[in-house]
Amino acid sequence: MNGFEAADLARIQFAFTVSFHILFPAFTIGLASCLAVLEGLYLWTGRAEFRRLFRFWVTIFAVTFGMGVVSGVVMSYQFGTNWSRFADATGDILGPLLGYEVLTAFFLEAGFLGVMLFGWDRVGRGLHFFATCMVAVGTLISSFWILAANSWMHTPAGYAMRDGRFVPADWFAVIFNPSFPYRLAHMVLAAYLTTAFVVGAVGAWHLLRDSYNQPARVMFSMAMWMAALVAPIQLVAGDLHGLNTLEHQPAKIAAMEGHWTTERGMPFYLFGWPDMAREETRWALAIPHAGALILTHDWNGEVKGLKDWPPDQRPHSTTLFWSFRAMVGLGMLMILTGLVSLWLRSRRELYHARWFLRGCVAMGPAGFAALIAGWVTTEMGRQPWLVYGRMRTLDGLSPVLPGNVALSLALFIAVYAAVFGAGVFYLLRLMAAGPDHVAPPASPRGEAAGMRPLAAAPAEPAP
Repeated sequence: MNGFEAADLARIQFAFTVSFHILFPAFTIGLASCLAVLEGLYLWTGRAEFRRLFRFWVTIFAVTFGMGVVSGVVMSYQFGTNWSRFADATGDILGPLLGYEVLTAFFLEAGFLGVMLFGWDRVGRGLHFFATCMVAVGTLISSFWILAANSWMHTPAGYAMRDGRFVPADWFAVIFNPSFPYRLAHMVLAAYLTTAFVVGAVGAWHLLRDSYNQPARVMFSMAMWMAALVAPIQLVAGDLHGLNTLEHQPAKIAAMEGHWTTERGMPFYLFGWPDMAREETRWALAIPHAGALILTHDWNGEVKGLKDWPPDQRPHSTTLFWSFRAMVGLGMLMILTGLVSLWLRSRRELYHARWFLRGCVAMGPAGFAALIAGWVTTEMGRQPWLVYGRMRTLDGLSPVLPGNVALSLALFIAVYAAVFGAGVFYLLRLMAAGPDHVAPPASPRGEAAGMRPLAAAPAEPAP
């Protein structure tokens, strides 16, 4: 086997671990904010449904947070095992950024997580709500630093080269690189939508069994409001992100669109098959001028085609073409779901339209699928570069044997299937049980009678 085959295996291994990992942080980002809202509403209104929903979702948050931490640790080791040259070249920039994430975000989350999970009857209401808010803020700070590091790899700025290494010259420019604000907004909104559709699916599941289940009504209503409000905003954020990508990574846009020749008034291909060998998109179903209008906001705007770049600098158009359309298609379904929910709400049928509730259950994984499709589009679109335009992927590879990478990849798949498969199964069981199986706090005076010392739920089930 040659070095390129080793690079393929190393890329597959990192893609597998990071794709699995990103599902958990995305869910916890949205769920932490949801918990803060639920607790705030409970303190404001005193309604028992908000308290019961908080107790229900905080247990799911704890399990998800734990799996996210464990799956994230694995990736850091791969920088040393498979991508040591990349780590050596970029360590002066990426190392501090990832370190700031630990110091500011992870420590904040870890410091208040215990109070949020176990302190409901042990600390005052104000302090507990403050702890919940700090955990939510910590998840957002974490996304800030991770997106800053990843965005720098796409649009490197504020650096100088010294002995083949990237060294910081302007930390403000490094952090707030050209693509960072757009990618941060896009990711945070995606996390909120992912959580909204999971919460909505759980609420719909229980409403199908009892349309008068009050906690299920509350969570379903909140999820549908989030879908109706945030999904259209995400469309606008995605458009702005696309314009930014066209400016800084035009080859990625050309690959996403299956566009090969530079022309004005570029069509938009609804479907087709970009053929990398023939340098054309076969069997294309096109809307004339729509591509130029979307990308440049000009009916006759000019967009570069993939043939403007040498073959060894082109992203794989076939993959990007379909991953991008999967992301956009799921996003459109989310917008449609939000609009239909508004229509049903106006007719007072939101909790009784069984066809819609079944559709919302089916849409539960949609956010995760769109998230993976979006990250595939982003990371595959950066290829063949690790640091866009500055360091090629093959130049960052460790001198590692393909067989060793293949063996570790096989072990990762086996261990992930067993460990995280069991974790996901447990999460689904918790969701299926519903908030009716969660007992309220033991005592309004804070005695916490009947609580196990290492559990986030009461020892006795709810009556």
